[in-house]
Amino acid sequence: MTRTAPPHPSSGPATSRGSVLLVEDERTISDALADRFRAEGYEVSQAFDGPSAVAAAEVLRPDAVVLDVMLPGFDGHEVCRRIQAHRPVPVLMLTARDEESDVLVGLGVGADDYLTKPFRIREVVARVAALLRRVERAAALSAGDVAAPEETLRVGDLEVDLAERRVRVAGEEIHLTRTEFDLLAVLGHEPGRVQSRERLLAEVWDWADAAGTRTVDSHVKALRQKIGAARIRTVHGVGYALEALR
Repeated sequence: MTRTAPPHPSSGPATSRGSVLLVEDERTISDALADRFRAEGYEVSQAFDGPSAVAAAEVLRPDAVVLDVMLPGFDGHEVCRRIQAHRPVPVLMLTARDEESDVLVGLGVGADDYLTKPFRIREVVARVAALLRRVERAAALSAGDVAAPEETLRVGDLEVDLAERRVRVAGEEIHLTRTEFDLLAVLGHEPGRVQSRERLLAEVWDWADAAGTRTVDSHVKALRQKIGAARIRTVHGVGYALEALR
């Protein structure tokens, strides 16, 4: 298997919306994504296998990564694991496998979000934009540029510290991805109340499209694995509610 050299960033507009590293071995798909991201004002770099993706992320330090699961060299899960160990960065994972277990593996190694193929290119761009907005909000809070929410949400022995973006279960800190934290925060603001999948998709992903509600289901399942399945109640055909354990 030939290893490609780390790519150089493509020049973008004078005012950039951020830098994105595209990791996709199908060049037609990669080029189509690159064209759309550039048209939307992003600086774009491309990598086409696992080793060069890790090298590119380390050298270029992109603001976000769009990462295919099936790659030459080593797969996207390993790429995500290595990238996140070096420097946490928002990752949108692309997968041709719609198996729930495959999706959960991706979320488990640090991906913030995922899309299954075939996908709409505009949705990929919208998902990345939503991820970057979360990062910007968190940075603004840390810098004191915006007022931090002072409250800590408590649902039984579950604590969600909105200012510190920390979660504790029975006093033990639990690591969540940015997406998982925002999902839990929305549920935690109104414990016991059922939140529809459509509302969660709009609030957390800024994506008001019912076609994406399976994404909500996958993230809820990943969140349950971390905080305990019984804490999130499913109302079939409607959505989810956060409950205190009895």
